[in-house]
Amino acid sequence: MRDGGCPAGSSRGERLDPFALPVRFAASDALADGRVRDVELTRERVVVRRSLAGMHMALNMPIAAFAGIALKLKLGEGPATFAVVLAHKDPALDLPLHATVEDDDALIKWRDWAAVLGLPLLVDDGTADWRAPLPRFGHLRIGAVRPRRRRRGPLRERRPSILLRRAPGKLTVATPIYRGEREIIARN
Repeated sequence: MRDGGCPAGSSRGERLDPFALPVRFAASDALADGRVRDVELTRERVVVRRSLAGMHMALNMPIAAFAGIALKLKLGEGPATFAVVLAHKDPALDLPLHATVEDDDALIKWRDWAAVLGLPLLVDDGTADWRAPLPRFGHLRIGAVRPRRRRRGPLRERRPSILLRRAPGKLTVATPIYRGEREIIARN
């Protein structure tokens, strides 16, 4: 491994901290020579260095090239493992960020990585594709409309707040309507 990387025997590649960027770690790669690739991860870029059939290469990609931060459930012979992955459209470029058997820890890291890198949350739907866990419209998350909070506005002092609590009157069949009569107004 290059200078400045993880110490030998370290498990940092499986438990990265999103608030300690930039970070350099080794990830497994089935196609690379030695079955390992070196990854440099910053808030803006990802550099993947690997050797393939003796040819050294470095892939320098912006974070925006990735689809999002994905949560994946790995089932095996032992306990189920939750993996937080930096997901790319090409599955060979997916980068593992965190792996744990505790679901709460995985959810916290999943949200932290998405917030730090500014990428959407994704889940593994069992196929080769990722999907958003919540409905989205582009980069906006769609949800129920919330009522506007009245806080500090220029008209706040001029309008009484009791009007917000009072319901307006409604006309019903029993409401008397006087037509054709003269209105009596008391004036001094």
